Amino acid sequence: MKKLIGLFFLMIMAVFTVIFVNEAYAAETPLYMKRIEMATDLVNKMALQADAAGMADTIRSSKGVAIFPDVAKAGFIIGAEEGQGLVLLRTENGGWSGPAFMGISGASVGFQAGAESIGLVLVINNDNGLHAFTGGNSFKLGADVAVAAGPVGREFGASTNAPLKASLYSYSMTEGLFAGISLSGSVINQNRDLNLAYWGKRMTAQQALADPATNSRILPLVRALDGLMEKGK
Repeated sequence: MKKLIGLFFLMIMAVFTVIFVNEAYAAETPLYMKRIEMATDLVNKMALQADAAGMADTIRSSKGVAIFPDVAKAGFIIGAEEGQGLVLLRTENGGWSGPAFMGISGASVGFQAGAESIGLVLVINNDNGLHAFTGGNSFKLGADVAVAAGPVGREFGASTNAPLKASLYSYSMTEGLFAGISLSGSVINQNRDLNLAYWGKRMTAQQALADPATNSRILPLVRALDGLMEKGK
């Protein structure tokens, strides 16, 4: 009987230890890591969609991606933590560089009926889109750079060499499905505080996006993006 009571006590202690460790991790996890983890989760979920092939093709032929993992309807902010996402660029050898942390805001963000939040990915198609993310502190979608809904399924298909008219393609997902969204008028701006926290020194987006994305903190997202691109082959 005493052995059973002792075993039960040990089990209870183990449960409380796990809860304590998880809560301590959540409290100590830097904000930039939470954004990386949420972005990784979003990309993995998008990769599971049956119509993700078009998105995979556009990313493979892109200059890079901007990922905002939880754009909330209330107040048009991303999540509950200052509206932050991040950007990664493609390198010449097919790898990734970055990240640079950024936010999105604007009263013109449009949601599907009934949607409370979405995950948003912007695919950077050309040099104009690239310059928007690296050329200054902020820019306005639709005014400074053209954005259009990205193709899904096999809309893009084998025509990966076709000219891309919009500088940015947008992909969004809500409740496990690709969703429509209007982004014209929304503003994207650098978050220098998160860039400082991640890099350990003051970095502009251009500087941050010039460094290879080889740090262990960003590798889960890199692997998720590489896995998504496999969907288009």
